[in-house]
Amino acid sequence: PFNAPPPPAPAAPVGGPPVAQMGAMSLGAPPPPGPPGSGGPPPPPGPPAPAAPAATPFQTFTPQQPLSGGMGGPPPPPGPPAVGAGMGGPPPPPGQPRVMQPPPPGAGAPPPPGPPGGVPTPPAPAGTGFYGQQPPAPQQMQRGPAPVPGGMQMQQHGMQQPGMQQPGMMGAPGMQQPGMQPGMQQQQGGAIFEEKIDYSIKVPERFLRLTTDHIPSSASMAASSKIPMGAVIRPLAPPGPNDEEVDVVQPGAAGIIRCKRCRTYINPFVTWLENGRRWRCNICAQLNECPSAYFCHLDEDGQRRDKMQRPELHKGVVEFVAPAEYMVRPPQPPSYFFVIDVSVTAVRSGMLKSVASAIKASLDDLPGETRTHIGFITFDNSVHYYSLKAGLSRPQMMVVGDLKELFVPAPDDLLVNLRDSRDIVEDFLDNLPEMFAKNQCPMSCLGPALKAAFTVTKHVGGKMSVFQSVLPTLGDGALKPRENPRVMGTPDEVKLLRLDTKWYKDTAIEFSRAQICVDMYFFPYQYIDIASASELAKYTAGTVRTYVAFNPAVDGPKFESELNKNLTIDTAFEAVCRVRCSRGMRISNFYGNFFIRGTDLLALPNVSSDSVYTIDIVHDEQSVSSTAVTLQAALLYTSKDGERKIRVMTQALPTTSLTSDLVKSIDQDAMCNVLAKQALSVAVKTNLDNARGRLQQICVDIIRSAKNGDKRTVSGYAMPPQQGQQADDDNKEKPIPDNLKLLPLYTLSMMKNVALRGGTDVHPDERVQAHQLLSNMSVEQSLRYVYPQLFAIHDMDSTAGLPADSSSGKAKTAGRNNILLPKVANLSVERLTSNGIFLLDNGVDMYLWVGRSSDPAVTSALFGISSLENVDMSQVRLNNKGNDVASRLDAITHALREDEGEVIIIEPKIIIVREGDAAMEARFFWHLVEDRASFSGGTFSYEEWMQFVQNPPRQGPPGGMGGPPGPPGQGMRGPAPPGHQGMHPQGMPGQQMRPPAPPGQQMRAPAPPGPPGGMRGPPAPPGSQGMAPPAPGPPGSGGYSQPPPGRPMGASMPPGPPGSQGMPPPAGPPPGRPMPPQGMAPPPPGRPMPPPPPGRPMPPPPGAGAPPPSSQVLICFGCDIDTLLR
Repeated sequence: PFNAPPPPAPAAPVGGPPVAQMGAMSLGAPPPPGPPGSGGPPPPPGPPAPAAPAATPFQTFTPQQPLSGGMGGPPPPPGPPAVGAGMGGPPPPPGQPRVMQPPPPGAGAPPPPGPPGGVPTPPAPAGTGFYGQQPPAPQQMQRGPAPVPGGMQMQQHGMQQPGMQQPGMMGAPGMQQPGMQPGMQQQQGGAIFEEKIDYSIKVPERFLRLTTDHIPSSASMAASSKIPMGAVIRPLAPPGPNDEEVDVVQPGAAGIIRCKRCRTYINPFVTWLENGRRWRCNICAQLNECPSAYFCHLDEDGQRRDKMQRPELHKGVVEFVAPAEYMVRPPQPPSYFFVIDVSVTAVRSGMLKSVASAIKASLDDLPGETRTHIGFITFDNSVHYYSLKAGLSRPQMMVVGDLKELFVPAPDDLLVNLRDSRDIVEDFLDNLPEMFAKNQCPMSCLGPALKAAFTVTKHVGGKMSVFQSVLPTLGDGALKPRENPRVMGTPDEVKLLRLDTKWYKDTAIEFSRAQICVDMYFFPYQYIDIASASELAKYTAGTVRTYVAFNPAVDGPKFESELNKNLTIDTAFEAVCRVRCSRGMRISNFYGNFFIRGTDLLALPNVSSDSVYTIDIVHDEQSVSSTAVTLQAALLYTSKDGERKIRVMTQALPTTSLTSDLVKSIDQDAMCNVLAKQALSVAVKTNLDNARGRLQQICVDIIRSAKNGDKRTVSGYAMPPQQGQQADDDNKEKPIPDNLKLLPLYTLSMMKNVALRGGTDVHPDERVQAHQLLSNMSVEQSLRYVYPQLFAIHDMDSTAGLPADSSSGKAKTAGRNNILLPKVANLSVERLTSNGIFLLDNGVDMYLWVGRSSDPAVTSALFGISSLENVDMSQVRLNNKGNDVASRLDAITHALREDEGEVIIIEPKIIIVREGDAAMEARFFWHLVEDRASFSGGTFSYEEWMQFVQNPPRQGPPGGMGGPPGPPGQGMRGPAPPGHQGMHPQGMPGQQMRPPAPPGQQMRAPAPPGPPGGMRGPPAPPGSQGMAPPAPGPPGSGGYSQPPPGRPMGASMPPGPPGSQGMPPPAGPPPGRPMPPQGMAPPPPGRPMPPPPPGRPMPPPPGAGAPPPSSQVLICFGCDIDTLLR
């Protein structure tokens, strides 16, 4: 049945991990012997494994077992520790020596209790379970029972273990006795592993970015440092101009060498023993026999002599050509199916014509060449099929109006070979807009159309593109308009970000099993409930794109280029991915678009060079038993040419017990990407306030850890300094490390991004689109999205927009032709001038802000008119040629859209914003993240935020972890906001702290004193004081077709005409007037209240009743008291 639950996973074979379903292309097809989870030699006989539980959509998102298992499924059941590995697995075959190795702390038994009165092991942070599933119980995380006697023999004082080398015996290089492995240090109580790892072998950053290059050696250290660990994986990232191609390995007679227990692929970090006859897995420590066809002697350093001739032994990334056992069925031809809305809205908006034009332009470049298949379905209140069989003179249209008893006529003729039917396909696309030009049906039956398309394509899989312009209201998957302006800006707003029906998620799981990827393109003119419909793309590894109030002249070029890129980009089909890590660590969460089979196998019907997946890494045991932790990601896929391949990426990371080493290894760019995706998950599970509060708390914790440095800890407790050491002065300010100086700025930008910002002026569909974009962005894309670039166009150098030459020096460039960029300005309204023109780029859209007093010559060159005053902005078009200024600006905008390695360039959409146009400026000012905004968590300017991060209150940020942050000055008695005299962080009176400049920008001068009350920014237009913008609504009422009228809360406006009044600042205490954080009790009896700032009235003492009316107004509006009295 179409919505049937997934079938139970196959039981694990005796003595090894269960057979994987990797590459399964049809429901119910039995996997062949040896897919990625079970290929290679079988392990020795061992205790039987219990059958794996049934995989259901609601039980598969948070790994419940350690991820040291192989591609074939979950790890083997708990059992006695394996001899020679100490990892809990099957015993070695008879005759093989036992390796004396102690179990790492925490292995096989719960961690020891902490000190009396101490704090137990810190619980996982909120939201660690994926998609609402709670983390596993402690007993579920145990590897197995305690070691049984005789399972692992330890050397005691005066006892000689069998097989140990006698004193005085010397062994040849690589010929260690079986009981002593290389790197094993003998100690009084046992042995520990000290890995000999070549850390110069790395995965290129375009494939893998880690938040830290070191791993805490214990869970208590990780909990005390509070530094998140994670990775951003882009497995098919295109190579840049100076990057090497990935080496392809053709397996020999021995096949692909893999660990017989955890199914790890051979990699440069395994340890070779007994002169190359055996090797120890760097993931699970299992000893494996080396096949004779793969054997090679070791050199004097214990390395294989053919290491440099085998890429898999000296490269971080390799690609294996998968043999036949990695396939369930022969590779299928690339299939492209299009499901197109032809309702009256789609026709009149021009969407239908643009879709037909873009598809036709992409036919020559579709992957697969002669193997490619194509098909079409259209729908309004009925479903329309099209027979495109070769030999027909024209397409044949078949209409099915019964949505309950839907059937598919002529199923063999609906998906045809493109080469054989090219003429009839082009004829269909040419006539499609005219066929429905007079259609007056306003309704949509998206669900039945999807079921019909599934029936046509389920036997072959492929890519499905869905185009939707109205809310689907007919048949299965019908949605209701649930937009409610009253909940905007409240905690209940999150309900609009969650799916309203499970139909789309259940359908997506069926599509994923059939290897069908769904890309969704929305063209809304009113509420369309993207939150529910986008589940289809989320669980099928697809993408979501939205074009609000689609205008072919403005949005057409961008849409057509994005569709062309999605169709013609190098795509991997029928893929699965698994990430493994060393014992003692585990993957706790996954972020991105995919469906998880079992516990940790990512099912990916399609993977492109733009596909990005993010993971969280946490400790699974109290301590790590090795000096290195290995992370390996493997992607099994079918290339566009029909080859089955496995891309393996392996990275080794050193462990450390020093917080300073951990802080120095932080990659702030990758950290921000992981934090943003964690915040998105928290926002949907709880609310937006909690997500912003979590970002704020983590930023403060990381900076605090960086300043605290190394402290002696026992079981997670900070210990007093030893004799001879000086205690750190808690009040002594330390500078933020260079590798973290931009972390506060990026955190502030994330809190003010449209995906997480508060207020009532963000439409729910718009926010869901931002969530989809941010959750699937690479590191570089996410940084540009949360912290855009602002360029001054009116005074750019004469060389800006031209290719760089040898005389350009270190000037900032972009694009493949190294186009010189104009000067970069800070993201603050203070940088805007009425005589200027500024270009803002966030990687998705571009805004061109034009001042009312801009140079008429420049304005005429760009727009063909000398001024934009009193002009219908819908008719204004930007020139891209005809003069020097227009040509150079066009070169700049296109260079900003060129990614290294990408062949297809996305046409930029440039939104022209005129100074004084409140509706258009509202969204432009969203991106000026260094200014204040009027929502919880956004009331900090950049300077105030840096003061807060440098000197946070001891109770943590206002509101606590997950709570809404308060305005500046609330709950902190640190430096005063800009413009007020205060104490410099270094202790210098009368000075202000200046935060680091954003990337690519010079340090700007301190902000001048603002208007009364501390409100920063120019005044607002008359009549806007204290007015909140109306909630989003349908077109014509400030809804989706255009931005809401009026200025959003907290948006500042460039200087207006004389006589304009200042906009009141956000609600809260005025700057410089400290108040206790939320939930804090008043000062204890006998403790004097702090004196008020000069010129401020003394607040009433506790219990003295309500303040006078003037004070109430002061608290609500934050105005200066002198202004109110006047």
